Amino acid sequence: MRWLLSSIAALSLAFPVAQVPGAAVAAPACRAGTAPYQRELEHELRLPVDGRQSTADCVAIRRLQQRLGIRPADGRATLRTYRLVVADRVRRDPAARRACPVRTYRVTCVDLNRQILWAQSGSRLVFDPVPIRSGRDGLETRRGWQRIYWKSRNHYSTIYHVAMPYAQFFNGGQALHGTRSDLFSSGSAGCVNMAMGDAARLYDLLMKGDRLYLWGTKPGTDG
Repeated sequence: MRWLLSSIAALSLAFPVAQVPGAAVAAPACRAGTAPYQRELEHELRLPVDGRQSTADCVAIRRLQQRLGIRPADGRATLRTYRLVVADRVRRDPAARRACPVRTYRVTCVDLNRQILWAQSGSRLVFDPVPIRSGRDGLETRRGWQRIYWKSRNHYSTIYHVAMPYAQFFNGGQALHGTRSDLFSSGSAGCVNMAMGDAARLYDLLMKGDRLYLWGTKPGTDG
């Protein structure tokens, strides 16, 4: 009898019981600590705004990251998470886009305050909001109405010795273009940087002569 019980135990280790379809699987504990954009994300999620990470905060932020496809979805209140949350809010809420002038023609809107870009025709979005990186202190991106005057798909800057893929120039050497660098640290030399995929899609959408409107001040610069 003892031998039979030992054999059954061994078989159960070798062949674990299959998960019952539809059974809930417990999510791993959310242990991320307080991060720099804690208050901002607490406000966005309508949580108690105290600037201190709680388990409830961590779980709520992680769920938001999962919904938006942010990786890693670890519950940390990072600048990257905050910017993507802002982009999502601007996409969903027309009132969040009202600083950009509405025209009958297509306008690319560059919000330097929130570091977000989108394009609209009238009040209709034709390019969903995405995070950007604008000029750092002393090399700020120029504001106001601008016009795309030159496009160069595989541009290379001989001044800064850096690739500028999907470049769309709007003022002197300043352009919309893609970058593989971190969008959420430091700043550009005046250009409006985007993730490569976003820059490629915008390059295919806009044409020479398209209008841009840029306003605000990049956080951490003198404007």
